[in-house]
Amino acid sequence: MTDEAFEDLLAFVEDELRFATSHYNDSYLDRRVSSRMRRTQSDDYADYLATLRSDPDEQEALLEAMSINVTGFFRNPDVWSGIRDVLRTLSADADGRTDTVDIWSAACADGREPYSLSMLAHDDRRIDDSAIDILGTDISEPALETARAGVYEESRTVDMEDQLTFLDDYSRYVERDDRIYRIADEVKERVSFERHDLINDDPKSGFDMVVCRNLFIYIDNEYKRSMLEVIAESLRPDGYLVIGKAETIPPNLKSAFSVHDARLRIYQRDD
Repeated sequence: MTDEAFEDLLAFVEDELRFATSHYNDSYLDRRVSSRMRRTQSDDYADYLATLRSDPDEQEALLEAMSINVTGFFRNPDVWSGIRDVLRTLSADADGRTDTVDIWSAACADGREPYSLSMLAHDDRRIDDSAIDILGTDISEPALETARAGVYEESRTVDMEDQLTFLDDYSRYVERDDRIYRIADEVKERVSFERHDLINDDPKSGFDMVVCRNLFIYIDNEYKRSMLEVIAESLRPDGYLVIGKAETIPPNLKSAFSVHDARLRIYQRDD
């Protein structure tokens, strides 16, 4: 096992599989690669690279492993209280206009974050849920397939009911059948999904809020700027950005955003 073999492996993933490994921390990539090496019983990086070159199924499995898919309903409830306040403000600003309140849940994994946004809008009388339009994006097609289906199975390590108790009565929005949770149609109606890569794809436009939480902790600092610029260009002036509680906006990008709530990591795009 050598550093050169690891670099050769990452070069193959970047050049042939079109996954931007250069943007991610090596420690993060090594954990994901090592997991696949154990699954394929590969002796070292070179052995695993040989497997990867010859096995399209393993290529897909590695790409899925490298996709960041840690998520949950209403993750960090205090942040969701802050998001609710923002949605109330946006809903009030849109009152009487034909505009929708457009929200982008970037790097949304299997869709639980955008569905949380939709449930929150339906649940709060001060938010006009009929005006809310939510886009969820991710780079993982299998994750997006799960998101579009809106059906989740509870695991031994995840208590979905506990996550959903952020709402007073989640049963209005989620049908539970033992360990299976199905998102109600009225919640799904406000959400659409598509593939988008924040690293390689173009900005979007016209969003009132972008929620992109717990992605930047895996990204090398030199690449955070370009990704945050994509988000800034996708936001309307004074639009809101929500990032993870353990994340910060680099000093060289502070000019693009002002702090709305420092503790909850909610920012606004400057004019």
